[in-house]
Amino acid sequence: MAGPESRQELVDGITAFGDKALGKAVVKCNDTPGFIGNRIGTFWMQSAINATLDLDLTVEEADAILSRPMGLPKTGVFGLLDLVGIDLIPYISASLIKSLPADDLYVTENRQVPLMDKMIEDGYTGRKGKGGFYRINREGGGKVKESINLKTGEYTKSEKSRLESVDAGKKGLRALVEHPDKGGQLAWRVLKESLVYSLKLVPQIADDIVKVDEAMRTGFGRKFGPFEMLDQLGVEWFTDKLKEEGIEIPAFLETAAGRPFYKVEDGQRYYLTTAGEYAKIERPEGVMLLADIKLASEPVAKNGSASVWDIGDGVLCFEFTGKMNSLDENVFKMYQKVMGLIDAKTYKALVIYNEGSNFSVGANLGLAMFAANIALWPQVEESVRVGQQVYKALKYAPFPVVGAPSGMALGGGCEILLHCDAVQAHAETYTGLVEVGVGLIPGWGGCKEMLARHFANPKRPGGPMPAVSQAFETIGTAKVAKSAIEAQELLYFKPGDGVTMNRDRVLFDAKQTALTLAQDYTPPEEPVFNLPGAAAETIFNTTVDGFALQGKATPHDVVVSAHLAKVLSGKDMTVEMTEDEVLELELVEFMKLVRTAGTLDRIEHMLSTGKPLRN
Repeated sequence: MAGPESRQELVDGITAFGDKALGKAVVKCNDTPGFIGNRIGTFWMQSAINATLDLDLTVEEADAILSRPMGLPKTGVFGLLDLVGIDLIPYISASLIKSLPADDLYVTENRQVPLMDKMIEDGYTGRKGKGGFYRINREGGGKVKESINLKTGEYTKSEKSRLESVDAGKKGLRALVEHPDKGGQLAWRVLKESLVYSLKLVPQIADDIVKVDEAMRTGFGRKFGPFEMLDQLGVEWFTDKLKEEGIEIPAFLETAAGRPFYKVEDGQRYYLTTAGEYAKIERPEGVMLLADIKLASEPVAKNGSASVWDIGDGVLCFEFTGKMNSLDENVFKMYQKVMGLIDAKTYKALVIYNEGSNFSVGANLGLAMFAANIALWPQVEESVRVGQQVYKALKYAPFPVVGAPSGMALGGGCEILLHCDAVQAHAETYTGLVEVGVGLIPGWGGCKEMLARHFANPKRPGGPMPAVSQAFETIGTAKVAKSAIEAQELLYFKPGDGVTMNRDRVLFDAKQTALTLAQDYTPPEEPVFNLPGAAAETIFNTTVDGFALQGKATPHDVVVSAHLAKVLSGKDMTVEMTEDEVLELELVEFMKLVRTAGTLDRIEHMLSTGKPLRN
């Protein structure tokens, strides 16, 4: 928080650096103990510990409730304590108790937990120590996750929570806290106490609720801030519940008088001030959110898997909307519709972007497995062929296409980006062609595009073999770039592609890139590939056979690699091949693989466990 004598240019400079260079949310708060995040977050942890002990829940049960069902990180409370270090808690508590008034809820609700003192004394300080509330038992060469009994202090094998309230949480916060089992009781008590505490702290810790919610979302990884949670529960409902339990109503809740803390009016979002009036939420310059655009407009086009939005200045935004933003025929139909809109000169550029946790995890494997189980091979082949055609049409469209990913962009999601004119990526983008993990090869032009990237690389040695070898290694080992910068190094992104540090600025930056490209735009020229042919295929297969003998490749890895080698090497001795010829090879080898038992086993295992099968 800036002081009365702080130079404004200094404050602005630090804010801009944190926002644009570091990609962090900069929240202006008041100079109070713990600021916003730690003040509310430490109270939440103390409340959760107290309630877990009082209700006689296990650590697994508590963490199952106080995590995703409430829009909180999957660590829960005890997993979070292990992560930050249990030995830090006494120091944090002592500091806050010393700084806060005696009637502050954190002070009055704070408890000494003898078990935690004993754990610290014995070196069980969390992940940095011998373990914490959870530990990994490696006795006998095994690896068993264990959790502590909060009554006895003994460790036993961790068991998955069987609380019915965990599933109730999928229906929303109200359903969770109204569930009668101990999980529902835990959720209500912790949520009630944390929300009452948050209500009492505004405007003490920050001038408005927007800052509080943003601090809790960005600083503690929560999906919703406390005032957003209040709106989900219903402000009037929450007020009535407090009255039923004889709890004093916080002044700010009285001011709300049953009204929501946020509202939408004329396409704008407003928040409730402590004076009881609504004020418009203002975004910093250069921040553009699709969520805001949705409040003020209807989609230009929409189906079950994708939506298209007008983001101004003749630019359209293509958004995936399926589960985990997976890709299917509805996505391809929407691409075709969008290309018609832009060809008609109604719009001039396209940005592919969404605000989900992940850009796209690739093809919908569930649909692929269903088709395979009933031998709908013509439909599978048609799906691959249509995907190839749509992606190629995007690449050579008479308008620029800019990919704007964040989170995971895998498989078919990566292939989309490979076909874009430019990428404006969030720094924390994880991208790669991971099809070999499910026993397949890239089928929507990924092989062809990686060849094009490596042949166009000015740093590559001469001759076709180095470029083809690099593409084979990248695809065959399912390399995933763990950042946008690494994606450039692996040539998933081009060297000149943009990187945005702050995710809230990705869409604005991508739009500016699209507008720049739209000026005198010319589609790229189709490359011709000078591939090394059968000799390279033999070299690749021999190399992978060697890895198998060393135990570094499984039997089905050998099968998949052989089909990949055939695509990347070309069909004859050294030969020139067009894009369409390489795409046809992709399709042929993909269809051969998808019929193999090993690939079907990998797909089924991935769908049921979320992990690759090493068969």
